[in-house]
Amino acid sequence: MKGLALSRAASGLLRFLLHRVEGERDRIFLIEASSTDWQSLTFTGEQHLLVLRIGGASAESLANALTDGLTDVEFSIPGHIVADIAAFPATKEPDGSILVRIEALTVTE
Repeated sequence: MKGLALSRAASGLLRFLLHRVEGERDRIFLIEASSTDWQSLTFTGEQHLLVLRIGGASAESLANALTDGLTDVEFSIPGHIVADIAAFPATKEPDGSILVRIEALTVTE
């Protein structure tokens, strides 16, 4: 199986998100990822979409731990600034897992 290719900014974003739930990160699976070049008159960067599947008991509480207060977090991604981030309401799958959709805009420092 071939893994998803992530840009440098997207990789840093994912690492930072997983660090928020360090003890439980083995229950979180990246199932979709995309990054699109973005630019304004003064900045360049990327728009990101990450979809994560969280399995196991208490998946919903783990999803909350991952996303609660996300817009107030100061991210540390070398060479990039997270200008905007949003986590959309988690959806419960028939198998009991939770899907979390995160969209972010990073700009190059």
